[in-house]
Amino acid sequence: MKSISLYEEKGSLLNKLAPESKILYIIIALLLPVIMGSRWVSIGFIAVSFFLLLISKVLRKTVPILSISGFVLLTVVIIQGIFRAGNVTPVFAVGPVSFYKEGLMFAFEIVVNVLNILLSFCVLILTAKPSDIVENFVRKGFSPRFGYVFISVFQIVPQMTETMSTITDAQRSRGMETEGNLLVRIKAFGPLISPVVMSSLINTRERALALEVRGFNARNKKTFLNDEKKCGADKYIQLGMLAMLIAGIVWRVAGWR
Repeated sequence: MKSISLYEEKGSLLNKLAPESKILYIIIALLLPVIMGSRWVSIGFIAVSFFLLLISKVLRKTVPILSISGFVLLTVVIIQGIFRAGNVTPVFAVGPVSFYKEGLMFAFEIVVNVLNILLSFCVLILTAKPSDIVENFVRKGFSPRFGYVFISVFQIVPQMTETMSTITDAQRSRGMETEGNLLVRIKAFGPLISPVVMSSLINTRERALALEVRGFNARNKKTFLNDEKKCGADKYIQLGMLAMLIAGIVWRVAGWR
């Protein structure tokens, strides 16, 4: 059975770390550039995330995520580079169209921030089991409802992708053309998307019934099938990241810019 999450077990150090260490990394990666007000901090975290994903052997799984985002970011660069208000310094031209330094620099900051967000989240979702993340949250006192919503967010994209693939194969076996030029794909979109939506609604209903049968709303104290995931390095990594955050705050307050 195919997994409906993006997690991959590679036996790496990141796989062994507790989910809260990786969640803390995301928080630090997003907060520290804002506190210090420097795009170079974001670039540094991009490099760190890239390295962590590389040594964890899951870097290739970021390709689809970055490809989809890359198309959007490319349009941002084009639009800002040409049309942003305040563009005054031409850098280069493509035919009659000029790109300006001010717009390109603004677009560069957007690209850096988005890549930092995406790669730091990839560190979590590609190396931590959703079930481990939820169990750790519940152990810390969070509501199981919060845990269910959290895990659903991670599962919805892989689940929709798997459903879409299954329905596409089924429609193709019935003789429907799903590949070809743009017009053929547009014609196939309706017959494909309708079953996907209906399947998702049915799955939601089935999940609700399954949760009710298994006592999801029971008020008794919950027990856990698996032991809490911990690594000896977790405490030191978390303390190190908190020290980085405090140092960044002190640096900003002291005005050492």
